[in-house]
Amino acid sequence: MDRLGIDLLSAFGLPPVEYVGLAADLGCRHVTTGLTALPWRLEGFPAWSLRDDAALRRETLAALHDRGVRISVVSGFSLRAEADVRDLAADMDIAAELGAQQLGSVGMDRDIPRAHDQLAVLTQMASERGLQVVLDYAPHQAINDLASALAALRHTGSPDALLSLDAMHVFRSGGSAAEIAALDPALIGYAQVCDAPRAAPHSDYGREAMFERLIPGEGDAPLVAFVAALPAETPIGVEVPNLAAVRAEGLAPFLGRAVAASRALLQPRV
Repeated sequence: MDRLGIDLLSAFGLPPVEYVGLAADLGCRHVTTGLTALPWRLEGFPAWSLRDDAALRRETLAALHDRGVRISVVSGFSLRAEADVRDLAADMDIAAELGAQQLGSVGMDRDIPRAHDQLAVLTQMASERGLQVVLDYAPHQAINDLASALAALRHTGSPDALLSLDAMHVFRSGGSAAEIAALDPALIGYAQVCDAPRAAPHSDYGREAMFERLIPGEGDAPLVAFVAALPAETPIGVEVPNLAAVRAEGLAPFLGRAVAASRALLQPRV
């Protein structure tokens, strides 16, 4: 089950050492993280920064080593209209220091040629540090479906620019498991599982994605087919941020249910 991990949004800003411990307690071998706490942290969680706190980085590295967990993806490397990815060099160095394998990016710049160029620069900088870039796409972003994500990856000309496939985004953008299965497996670097209703519950896609996702089996997404379409070695993150459920159940019990349901998707089926 080494494929299965917990994704950043699911933990609602839980501090890194505790986050690593929770993942290990749930039998997960990897986590994704940002370098600072989410602005919408759960009540009672303190602010923290892996960027500014060298002691916290050391404590996090020790926890990762002691609990047998790794960082799969460090997020925060978005393609934004008002920003230049060259300014993220120091953050890339920290990601490498933490032993991460990939940098997570999304395309938010509506100037698509510029976004493509920025992704190429980001990928080159990542490659120089032994890292890959995984590009996510979502209906509410500028790079918003599989075709536009593949075009961005092709522009880089690099084998270190890969897809991150989020089940909710894939299906809500009109994609299918068959399209995923038809891809060159070498293009897929990461995947995320959650469930969602077939029809959007309201018009605010961002709110649903960040606060209202469902545990696998509680919605309509064809998750068995989605997981079956992925290469067997693709790391999979449990990305199920649901603020109401976490407040009602507690973070650890809710994530325990989510991990168990996600793990069931990976079991061989007869």
